Amino acid sequence: MQFNITFRQFGASDSLKEYAREKVERVNRLLDRAGEAHVVLSLERHLHHADITIHSGAWVLRGRDKSDDMYASIDLAMDKIERQLRRYRDKLKTHHGRERVHHRQDLVNHLKVRHAVFEVPDAEEALAEKPAGSAEPPKPTAVVVAATPATRVVSSTQLTVKPLSVDEAVMQMNLMNNDFYVFHNVESDALGIVYRRKDGQYGLIEPHEPAPLAAATGT
Repeated sequence: MQFNITFRQFGASDSLKEYAREKVERVNRLLDRAGEAHVVLSLERHLHHADITIHSGAWVLRGRDKSDDMYASIDLAMDKIERQLRRYRDKLKTHHGRERVHHRQDLVNHLKVRHAVFEVPDAEEALAEKPAGSAEPPKPTAVVVAATPATRVVSSTQLTVKPLSVDEAVMQMNLMNNDFYVFHNVESDALGIVYRRKDGQYGLIEPHEPAPLAAATGT
C-alpha cells in the first residue's frame, strides 16, 4: 500500500507517522485490494485533527475526528473506518473486480464536485467586540464591518462524480462517514445527491426536468 502523511500547523513526527502507518496497514489487511492511504494530521485551536482516507479499488473509506491528543484522534478516525469496513466488507468483496463501465464515463470522469466547509463568524461575538484606542463610540455600521471577520473555508475536498446506483451511493457515503454524497445515478442517468436524514433514513435529491409547455397546457 502506498502511504502518504501530511503534517499541518505543527512539525513532522516520526513516531506519529509510524503509529498512523501501523493503524492503516492493519485495516488494509482486511481489504481485498491494496490501494493508497493519505493521512492528514493538523493542529487547530489546540485540538488535534486526524483525517484518514483509504482508497481500495473503486471505493473510498474515510475517517475524521479530533481530540486533545493526536494519537487518540488517529484511533478515533480509524475506528470510524473500521466500523464501516465491518459493515460493508462482504459488499466490498462482491463489487471488486466488476467496476461499472458506463456509456458516459468519459464525461463523468471530468465532472468533479467540491465540498467546502465554512466557518461563519458569530454575530453576537462580532457585535460585542470594540475597536481599541477609540475615545468615542463608533457608528453602528462601522462596528459591524470592523468587528465581523471574513468567512473562511475550514476544509475543502474535491471528489470525482462516480456512476453508481442509489444503493451503491449510500454505501459510498457511509464508507466515507459523510452526511451526503454526490453521484451520477446510472438508473436515471442524472446527477443525484443522497443524504442522511435526522430520523436515520436516507434521502435522494435529483433534478426534475419539467414537462414541455404544450403538455402542461394540454394543447
